[in-house]
Formats: sequence, C-alpha cells, structure tokens
Amino acid sequence: MKKETEEKTYRELERMVRGFANHRRIQIMEILKKKPEMSVDEIATFLDISYKTVADHVRRLAIAGLVLKRNQDVSVRHRLTDRAEFILKFLRAVR
Repeated sequence: MKKETEEKTYRELERMVRGFANHRRIQIMEILKKKPEMSVDEIATFLDISYKTVADHVRRLAIAGLVLKRNQDVSVRHRLTDRAEFILKFLRAVR
C-alpha cells in the first residue's frame, strides 16, 4: 500500500510541475504576483496574445493547484495560491 501512496504523490508532483513547465505559464504567474485578481481578458491584453491561449494556460495552472478562480459579476478573477508563490521564489533562485 505504501508504494501506491508514494506513486500517487509522485504523480501529483508531476502534475504540478507540468502545470508551470511553460514560459507563458511562468509569465502569467509573474503577472498575477504583481497584479492579482486579473481576468483572462486582462492577462491576454497585457501579454498581447489570444484569449484562447491565456484561457488554456490559466486552466492548466488551476488544475496544477497554482491559480484560484473567483467569480465577480460576469467575469472570473484569478490569483496565485501559496504554492505558486513558493514556486516563483524557487524559480527566481535558480535563474
């Protein structure tokens, strides 16, 4: 049973690492660190890339447990989780 638990933990870690293993997703995390509560549209405008691309990246970040979503009227606001803030610190340390 212990081996199965360890395997699950390693898979969860892999999912999280894959969640930020992309230059655009790291860039989005950096933007949300500086300006939390942005919508996908605001992020897309800021980066000058398509809404669809940003929406996919934000979705992957959310699946990895790195971004939280909050509904506000007709828009959805995004902010980093504590885990994402820690990962950004780690990434800055290894630059």
